[in-house]
Amino acid sequence: MTQTKQIQQQENVALAVVRVRGEVGLHPDVKRTFDLLRLRKKHACVVVNFSNAKSMLKRVKDFTTFGEIDKEVLVRLLRTRGRLAGNAHLTEEFVKDKMKMNFEELAEAVIDGKVSLNKIPGFKPFFRLAPPAGGFERNGIKRGFGQGGVLGYRAKKINKLLEKMI
Repeated sequence: MTQTKQIQQQENVALAVVRVRGEVGLHPDVKRTFDLLRLRKKHACVVVNFSNAKSMLKRVKDFTTFGEIDKEVLVRLLRTRGRLAGNAHLTEEFVKDKMKMNFEELAEAVIDGKVSLNKIPGFKPFFRLAPPAGGFERNGIKRGFGQGGVLGYRAKKINKLLEKMI
């Protein structure tokens, strides 16, 4: 069963997409797709709805890793790596003021597909992450996840990688 067929069995799935490889030698169409996803640098992460980004994920699967994000990891990502315009930290007060909810409710709404991080005014809808503590998987960033590498769909195991990168 292919990656997209595995994901399609679930309807509204929030996926965390992490850019793993750099810019050298990229096809212009792939560069454009990265710009649309707001993944402009290595180790950047976005949270997207699978049904909205299906074709974009197919195009960048050889340069990214992605999977279903858990609520706890998304809350931690928002608290520690969330940024506002001007590179200020995302605060609980800002979320309550703009969205009338706290971090946990916002994370639940994003995962359920009710709220998109792109629609929050003044919020940067991507997260800059550190390289993973302890490095990537043994076979590196040039092989697929099924072959022991990093690239492509990794289901719920994306949460372990994000924990290492936060």
